[in-house]
Amino acid sequence: MRTSRVWFTALLLPLLLPASHLDGQAHVRLGVDRLADSLPKILVDKRVGLITNHTGRDRAGTPTIDLLAARKDMKLVALFGPEHGIRGLASGRVDDSKDEKTGLPVYSLFGTTQKPTDAMLQNIDALVFDIQDVGVRQYTYLSTMGLAMQAAAEKRIPIVILDRPNPIGGRIVEGNIREPGMESFVGLYPIASRHGLTAGELALLYNKEFRIGADLHVIPLDGWKRTLWSDQIDLSWIKPSPNLPTFAGVINYPGTVFFEGTNLSEGRGSDNPFEQTGAPWLRAQEVADSMNARRLPGVRFIAVDFAVLPTARKFPGQTIHGVRMVVTDREIYRPIATTMRLIEMIRRLHPNDFQWRRSTASPGAAERYYFDTLTGSMRTRTAIESGTLDALLAEWDRDAQRFSETRKPYLLY
Repeated sequence: MRTSRVWFTALLLPLLLPASHLDGQAHVRLGVDRLADSLPKILVDKRVGLITNHTGRDRAGTPTIDLLAARKDMKLVALFGPEHGIRGLASGRVDDSKDEKTGLPVYSLFGTTQKPTDAMLQNIDALVFDIQDVGVRQYTYLSTMGLAMQAAAEKRIPIVILDRPNPIGGRIVEGNIREPGMESFVGLYPIASRHGLTAGELALLYNKEFRIGADLHVIPLDGWKRTLWSDQIDLSWIKPSPNLPTFAGVINYPGTVFFEGTNLSEGRGSDNPFEQTGAPWLRAQEVADSMNARRLPGVRFIAVDFAVLPTARKFPGQTIHGVRMVVTDREIYRPIATTMRLIEMIRRLHPNDFQWRRSTASPGAAERYYFDTLTGSMRTRTAIESGTLDALLAEWDRDAQRFSETRKPYLLY
């Protein structure tokens, strides 16, 4: 079994904090910033492969690619890109390429393979991972991290995680634990849907709980606390992917991602993706009124019409009747439970129009709906159809509490 290490540098922070901190924002230094203080010995004079994208950059905005390429005490020899590619602009499958600035090969981990191959790692002594996640199991960046950890363990090379904040905080855990037999790229390991962990913390949990056995090293954050949301820290917001341009979308995303498993739009191609849902046939005001009558915590619903781009996957170029989730108190808002109840309501009011989307991305796709893949359960769809959702959500609350206990040994902050 390989070891896991967390690196804390001996350098002290200056007593004077940036002006933004004086305005009420917490001063946070990233793992990549701390890497600049002191390079871990396991990277010194090594040939390094970097798994990153456009979100991998330091406090000043300098890309991690440029920072590592400029170092004289190690040699950056290859780049690896996740879903949406190394620049975060791609949709669909991404091919291998060459980085124009550095001339380095860029291996896609969202093309013919999702896991680094032996050929990709042939001339690499160590891997470094630096990507901003959004704190949700279904978001594929940390599945990329988990598969890279597996590859590093098999190749017997170390992997270093440069930690970044969880943008929706580290206090709230929500949703079910992915069930056995439901493994996928949007559910690599059985963890809670909203896990409340940073990439470094989740890497530590993956390595021990699921026996990856990687020679894992985490360079932690300075100044981050579990109560902090992204807009409470003094770092510039970078949209993590093309369809999450706003922080409001990220707050809703733990729940609204599940609309992808239905024939409802999740707002892709609109000005507010993952903040709203709809369809040309939706009786939006009736749905909004019915949901507001339930008085769900921390959220209200408004009827809206929104247009989507001609390139949108659902209802391209059309104007959609929709419902937008307006968060009134994000500390008590539970987007996963809210979305499940909203799907239940829309299905009840539109029994002839609402449909589940069939999966086309995994073996056995003919027998599986994509909603099942996203929830990591074959029972959620049945609970919505049979009127037993309340009982299932109560079970999910117990799942979240169980995962909260499981994760405790791996909390760094």
